[in-house]
Amino acid sequence: MRKLRCLSSSCWTLLVGQRMTLFGTGVRPMSCYQNNQNGNFSYQDSVSQQEAKEQKPRFVLKTPKGTRDVHPKQVAIRERIFNTVVNCFKRHGAESIDTPVFELKELLTGKYGEDSKLIYDLEDQGGEQLSLRYDLTVPFARYLAANKISTMKRYQISKVYRRDNPARGRYREFYQCDFDIAGRYDPMIPDAECLKIMHEILGELELGDFLIKVNDRRLLTGILALCGVPESRFRTVCTSIDKLDKVPWENIRSELIEDKKLSPEIVDQIGEYIRLNGGVELIEQLCKDPKLLQNNVAMEGLIDLKLLCKYLKIFGITDKVSFDLGLARGLDYYTGVIYEAVLLPGREGLQPQQGSNLEDVASIGSVAAGGRYDDLVGMFDAKGKNVPCVGISIGIERIFSIVEKKAMDSKEKVRTTETQVLVASPQKMFLEERLKLISKLWDSGIKAEMLYKENPKFLSQLQYCEDTGIPLVIIIGEQELKDGNVKLRVVATREEVDVSSENLIEEIKRRTS
Repeated sequence: MRKLRCLSSSCWTLLVGQRMTLFGTGVRPMSCYQNNQNGNFSYQDSVSQQEAKEQKPRFVLKTPKGTRDVHPKQVAIRERIFNTVVNCFKRHGAESIDTPVFELKELLTGKYGEDSKLIYDLEDQGGEQLSLRYDLTVPFARYLAANKISTMKRYQISKVYRRDNPARGRYREFYQCDFDIAGRYDPMIPDAECLKIMHEILGELELGDFLIKVNDRRLLTGILALCGVPESRFRTVCTSIDKLDKVPWENIRSELIEDKKLSPEIVDQIGEYIRLNGGVELIEQLCKDPKLLQNNVAMEGLIDLKLLCKYLKIFGITDKVSFDLGLARGLDYYTGVIYEAVLLPGREGLQPQQGSNLEDVASIGSVAAGGRYDDLVGMFDAKGKNVPCVGISIGIERIFSIVEKKAMDSKEKVRTTETQVLVASPQKMFLEERLKLISKLWDSGIKAEMLYKENPKFLSQLQYCEDTGIPLVIIIGEQELKDGNVKLRVVATREEVDVSSENLIEEIKRRTS
């Protein structure tokens, strides 16, 4: 048998050129074959490559509806807000907890009134029907019942999820900042502290003028009963009333008559009360109302509101509080005092300027809200044991949108890092010395950076400090090494001072403290 000899490159080229193929029946053009480094030919199917490229899935590069990416400057502003909120919570003695992002579906169902339709349900993949948490209040009540806790002052900052229609300042995924006081205490003392906290946070964030609306669900319930509303319709009527700050009374009136099937006489009686608002004098006036005197539930609410006025006056915040009988808070679990903070457009820092990016904040809605919920924990307890609770929730996303636009309008330069010093050199071949020095800074707790180049231009290093807001630059060179010191440059003033290597850490901490 004759041995086959390897074909030379020229012979192989001839065969392929004559459209012959080995190990196949298809005909390939010469362009499909490429000579590799070993002088051998390999086949590349350009048609298959094109098909593969066409078959590659094309992604729509956007975030899901009602969500968003948060960029470094936005995160820096958000963290500044978080720090203000958390410092206030800690100032009032709260401890922090965390709960799962999803709960058993049955625990969330029926706690939010008509808003229950906005709960995100998850598919049953682990043997349990689950839902994403709608707020942080119901999980907190479950936490108290599960752990047999009867007294607690807690705060929690976490994301919640609502299948709502997105709008300005309203998302489907967003943070809530909650503060709650659980336990049996004398009336209105914890409630007054919650309102004080709300006042402190909104004042410290410098959002402009704001108003805290206050009402009591017992007073509202008493009014509805006196006006002739059947108890079975209280929940749905409250849902309509809660829109009063967004739509005119005439629209609410039509909805109550046409959709909620109340008589015009009953609706007009309701309107006489729920459109009332004012200060402590309104509470005094209602306490003498002959109709309300006939309803024990309404009077319980009025007595507590009167006591609340006394404590709010001691705290010095009554000028920001308005008692508003149209405030309903649609969530089912509220049992007593309820409140909501809104920003007042066109005053102080919220007055839009010519060409400003700051829109009318009336479209933002409430920026904080809360109230008393004395029966919620008992719903989860096996023996029905109640733990009275009261709390507030700060609408951090809505506040963030306002603070961000104010920063844009003022051309504020927002720092996205906390770097205190940049290690730089005007000379080449100093990478190792920079690495030694920056390692020493890191080990001493100094927040430091250097450019990731072996020989960066000196002007580029200084420009990086200008762009990122780094306040100090350590300059090291051949002469500095000989003298045993470095130059410390203040970026803002361009002042340079010689500092010994032994005193460098102490000097940086002194200048950045």
